[in-house]
Amino acid sequence: MEKTELQDISEQAQIRLEKLVALKKEGKDPYHETSFPVSHKSGQVVADYDSLEGKDVTIAGRIMTRRIMGKASFCHVQDSAGQIQSYVRVDALGDSDYEEFLRFDIGDIIGVTGEVFKTKMGEVSVKAKSVKLLSKSLLPLPEKFHGLKDNDLRYRQRYLDLIMNTEVLDKFKARSLIIKGIREYLESEGFIEVETPVLDTIAGGASARPFTTHHNTLGLDMFLRIAPELYLKRLIVGGFDKVYELGRMFRNEGMSYKHNPEFTMMELYSAYTDYNEMMRLTEGVYDHVMKKLGLSNKIVYGEMTINMKTPFARLTMKDAVKKHAKFDIDSFKSVDDAIKGAKKIGVHIETKSPEKKPLNVTKESVLYQVFDSIEDKLIDPVFITEYPLEVSPLAKKIANNPLYTERFELFMAGREMGNAYSELNDPIDQKERFATQQKLKEGGDNEAMDTDDDFVNALSYAMPPTGGLGLGIDRMVMLLTNSPSIREVILFPTMKPIK
Repeated sequence: MEKTELQDISEQAQIRLEKLVALKKEGKDPYHETSFPVSHKSGQVVADYDSLEGKDVTIAGRIMTRRIMGKASFCHVQDSAGQIQSYVRVDALGDSDYEEFLRFDIGDIIGVTGEVFKTKMGEVSVKAKSVKLLSKSLLPLPEKFHGLKDNDLRYRQRYLDLIMNTEVLDKFKARSLIIKGIREYLESEGFIEVETPVLDTIAGGASARPFTTHHNTLGLDMFLRIAPELYLKRLIVGGFDKVYELGRMFRNEGMSYKHNPEFTMMELYSAYTDYNEMMRLTEGVYDHVMKKLGLSNKIVYGEMTINMKTPFARLTMKDAVKKHAKFDIDSFKSVDDAIKGAKKIGVHIETKSPEKKPLNVTKESVLYQVFDSIEDKLIDPVFITEYPLEVSPLAKKIANNPLYTERFELFMAGREMGNAYSELNDPIDQKERFATQQKLKEGGDNEAMDTDDDFVNALSYAMPPTGGLGLGIDRMVMLLTNSPSIREVILFPTMKPIK
């Protein structure tokens, strides 16, 4: 059966190619067309029917359906705003142009000029006065009743996915609105958008494994950025009060429904504020974007209904673990007791690196790993605060509890959506934390941060108290468009090449 289907497609492509050859011989090569003056999108014609009825419009798009009925035919033309029906008659076009229209195929791109009317069935349509072939589709579209369902093919041939699944196009329009809304909100708050290097000589700003490349002229290895944090904070040192960057980051890590090696993130930094202000800004971003999308406070994600009403809940990491895992880290007198306690609730604590080197396990690291096991229980938005110092090398310590930091991560729908700190601005403390990170790297931790001596130097010129926030844009789009996989919201996700 498979051979027959492939052969049929090949035969259809051959027929289409022969039609193109004939057109070229007739001096009607559609690829010679350079422009076509469109007056209206399909959606405009439908929405403004009352004012456009009886008037001429010019539309253009792809033929998606066609019904030939002798001297009259119907076809649906799809553009970026939807579909609209065109009614094509021989007495309106003339014998020659109508015969040419009959040779068009589904998938061809045409331009139509004609009068707006409604059919007897009440469908807004365009009664064609002229039809022009603008581009020839040499390959047939997938069969219309089954469409394009194979996810692997959808992601590899996104252009075909967008043609066949209009809801996919709508999803990426929503993504564009979300990004536009974030920029609108931040600009209303006085933030300035900046650009920082994508290539760097160190892997800094976050704990993650980087991609490595090589600069031939300089003769040195470089890294694709894993976060813009250290550069943005240099700008705060330099005198900017509020800066943000929205762009691509790269992390050489596993792939899953919520991870892609390249992803979009927004990071911002605001002088003279702390992580409490970052909570307000986070709520403000979500509130503004949801209004822009026309969403209510309650949204559906998969089988979950999520209450997005602000202010979002706040919970320390210790309290979150007590609530969802019945695990109280402060009740254990030693690290060994904490490890045993974690085992009782089904959480295995790693005590050795993949290279079998002993890890420096602390009660705080046990707490962090237990928390990892309860993330999927955090459905409604919640700011989880007071992260252990050892997993927060760029955050300020809590003054009266120095083993923990003024840091939060935003969770909803069972996953992390954002990260924020009261930024560490003590250059001596920062240098010591980089040294700790270096020891972790030497011990086999591939995600430990590189030391950035110039950043320490920048802090030595004094950085004001500063709050910083990073939001994952892809995950936000997943949530607000009810998309189960990150590949659904990245136009061209990373795919293993077909051999």
